[in-house]
Amino acid sequence: MSDNSYISPRSLAAEFIGTMGLITAAIGSIILTTMVWGVPADSPHIFVLINAIAVAFILFALIETFGPLSGAHFNPAVTVAFTVSGECAPKKAVCYIAAQLSGALFGVLLLGIFFFDHLSGLFVVSEIDRSGISLILSEFFCAFMLVAIIFGCVRGGSNKTSIAVGLFVGGMILATASTMFANPAVSIARIFTETACGIAPVSAVYFIIANVAGAVAAAVLFGWLYPKKPKT
Repeated sequence: MSDNSYISPRSLAAEFIGTMGLITAAIGSIILTTMVWGVPADSPHIFVLINAIAVAFILFALIETFGPLSGAHFNPAVTVAFTVSGECAPKKAVCYIAAQLSGALFGVLLLGIFFFDHLSGLFVVSEIDRSGISLILSEFFCAFMLVAIIFGCVRGGSNKTSIAVGLFVGGMILATASTMFANPAVSIARIFTETACGIAPVSAVYFIIANVAGAVAAAVLFGWLYPKKPKT
């Protein structure tokens, strides 16, 4: 993120492909376990565990692959956080977010094709209500902590950011009431799935607001805890 305004086609491609890959992990692992393998809905501990492992492993690989190209945001809330901290110019942020949302929806389309025989159609709108206050607070906390981990690792000079983020996300899927969406692109993608990980459109709006608010709060706090080093 040394140049916060230059928009590279490679970085946009990285954000598109990376977010697409994240979506295939987040939703595909649920389709596979519940609709292909037949894990019953009254055994959520099984498919949530598999989902956490899949997301953690794949997110680690994606960050390692695309981090040098785009910073591996894959998340509009993370992009907003870096914009608030001055490390991503607004115009670049808009382009990143457009690439992320496009990648997320394309990921849903691919999953619909991959699992065509097990789904009732492409882009089926979810009816799962997740509007409870406990879930919304959980999403605020998850987004806050995600940005905290990223800022702490990046500004603290860690060379294990990809491992930290992957393990953190996988762990929080298992440890929080909302099973950690913490990503507006993920929330929008999950609107269009009939699986157990889906979310109704109105609930998605609440999650997105909570995610952005949590990310901004973390950017402000951790911008103070880890101030940018002046350029020499």
